[in-house]
Amino acid sequence: MKKGNFHLWLVGAVMLYIGWIVFDMNRPGSSSGGTSSLSAVRTAKVPVLVEFYADWCGPCKVVGPMVDELAQELKGKAIVIRINVDEDPKLAREHGVRGIPAFIAYKNGKETGREVGGIPKERMLSLLGL
Repeated sequence: MKKGNFHLWLVGAVMLYIGWIVFDMNRPGSSSGGTSSLSAVRTAKVPVLVEFYADWCGPCKVVGPMVDELAQELKGKAIVIRINVDEDPKLAREHGVRGIPAFIAYKNGKETGREVGGIPKERMLSLLGL
């Protein structure tokens, strides 16, 4: 490195650092991803069911396929959102989630029901008021 090129190296290092920060803030799994998912809760005209889960959770693995199936069945009638607590722990804390799987139902932006643990599909429908 020549002594006259030091400022170029310094500018390059600063640009690399800024680029890394921007990349890190926009990667999937950052806390802003879940927050934008839950913006549907405030604006939805239909009931919303949010499931907080984790990949390592046994009961979550059992109810996961039922939740996915319910989401397909209720298209247009309700919104079903799944949020991984390992990827978005801040969002889980903000919603008072202490155990998983946790199901929270919303209508007109307000919480209408909450269940913790593996529940049957009929109970999920009941939470939604359907």
